Amino acid sequence: MAAPSNQREGNLEAPTRHPIDWKNPDYYNEEMLMAELERVFDLCHGCRRCVSLCQSFPTLFDLVDESETMEVDGVDKNDYWQVVDHCYLCDLCYMTKCPYVPPHDWNIDFPHLMLRGKAVKYKKGDVKLRDRLLTSTDNLGKLAGIPVVAGVVNRFNQAKNFREILDHSLGVHPEAKLPEFHAKPLRKRLAERINSAAEGTPAGATKGKVALFSTCYGNYNEPHVGEDLVAVFEHNDIPVTIAEKEQCCGMPKLELGNLDAVEAAKDANIPVLAKLVDAGWDIVAPVPSCALMFKQELPLLFPDDPAVKKVADAIFDIFEYLMIRHKNGLLKTDFSQGLGKVAYHAACHQRVQNIGAKTKELLSLIPDTQVSAIERCSGHDGTYAVKSEFHQHAMKIGKPVVNRVKQAEADHYGSDCPMAGHHIENGLRDGSVPEHPISLLRLAYGL
Repeated sequence: MAAPSNQREGNLEAPTRHPIDWKNPDYYNEEMLMAELERVFDLCHGCRRCVSLCQSFPTLFDLVDESETMEVDGVDKNDYWQVVDHCYLCDLCYMTKCPYVPPHDWNIDFPHLMLRGKAVKYKKGDVKLRDRLLTSTDNLGKLAGIPVVAGVVNRFNQAKNFREILDHSLGVHPEAKLPEFHAKPLRKRLAERINSAAEGTPAGATKGKVALFSTCYGNYNEPHVGEDLVAVFEHNDIPVTIAEKEQCCGMPKLELGNLDAVEAAKDANIPVLAKLVDAGWDIVAPVPSCALMFKQELPLLFPDDPAVKKVADAIFDIFEYLMIRHKNGLLKTDFSQGLGKVAYHAACHQRVQNIGAKTKELLSLIPDTQVSAIERCSGHDGTYAVKSEFHQHAMKIGKPVVNRVKQAEADHYGSDCPMAGHHIENGLRDGSVPEHPISLLRLAYGL
C-alpha cells in the first residue's frame, strides 16, 4: 500500500516550532511524558543521524542495544532520565540533523521534549543543591563580586585542594574551568549610561542606537567584553545605553527545568526592555544564549504576551547587528591592523538564531586576516561541563573543536560564547587564552 502523500522520508519544508504548553497540568504528567519519550526514542533509534552530537543520543542507543529486545520497548523507563540529563538544549539536533521536525507528521522536537523531562524532574524535586546554586547566576555574581570576596573566590577556584573539596561536596569537577569574578561588574563600569538619551541613524532593521543587555556572565565574569562592544559600536556611530535594571535572562533556569523561575525573570526583564524598545532603542546581548532566550524561548513559553514579542523582534546578536549596518554602508572598515589566522568557534545558540555566519563574515572584512570557522558544539553548555558526572563527556564532545584550533595554528581563537571559548582553552592546556570576536574587532580597529 502506498504511503500517504504527506508522509515522506525527510522534511522538505522549513522547520517550525510549536508553543510550549507548560502551564497545562498534563505537561507534568509523568505517564504521558514517558509515552511521548518512548514514541520519540523509537523514531530516533530507527534513524540515528544524531549520534555525533551530544551524549544524549549515544546514551539512548547504548540503552537500546544493550536491552533484551534491542528495541526501545526493552529499555527500563527509569533509564530514560539518563537521556534527559545529558541534553543541554543546544538545539543542534533540531536545527541540523533531524529530518522529522515539524511540520513533519512525526513532529519531533527533541530539545523541547527534553525540556519537558527536566521540568517534570524539577517539579518532582529531583534536583541537586549544586544545580540550584550553579543556575542562580545573579546571586553568585553579587556574592562573589563583592570587593575582596572576588579575589578570594578566584584564588580558591584555582586551588587544587579546594577544587577537590568542591568535587566531593558539590559535584563540581576539579578540572573544569570556572569563571572569574570581578569586583567592578560591567553595569557599574557603564553606570553613567543608564537612561542616557541619543539619536541613531536607522539602517535596514536597525534603528542605529542600542541598549546593551549585559547578561549575568557579561556583567560579573567578563565585563571587558561589554566594554569592547561599547568601543566598537560607538566607533561606528552607534550610541549605547544600558537598561536601568536587569537580571539573568532565565536560560540557566530553563536548562534546569525551573520554568516558574524563567517566568519570574521574564516578568523582571521584559517590561524594562520593552520600554527601551518603545523609546526607539534596539537591544543587543554579548552572549548568544541570552539573545536566543529573548528571540526564541520566551516567545514559545509566552506566545500571547505582546511585550515578549516586541522585545523578541528588537533584539539582535551583536554581529548580526553590525553586518546589517555594513550591508547598508554604515559599518566603518578603517581597520588599523590585521589579525592573522583566527580560529573561530560558532556557538550553538548563535547558529540556532538562523542569522548566518555573521561573525565570520565581519572578521573576514579585516585585511590580513584568515578566519577558520568551526561549526561544531564545544560541549560546554552553561553548567554541563563543570559537573563532575558530565565533565569528561563535555571534554570528549569538545575534542574535535580543540583539534581544529590546534590544526589552524591560529594567532587568535575564540567563540561568540565566552564559556565555550574557555572550554576550548581547557582542552588546549597550552597557556593560551580565548578572545571574544568583539574584542578581536576592537583590536583590529586599534581602539
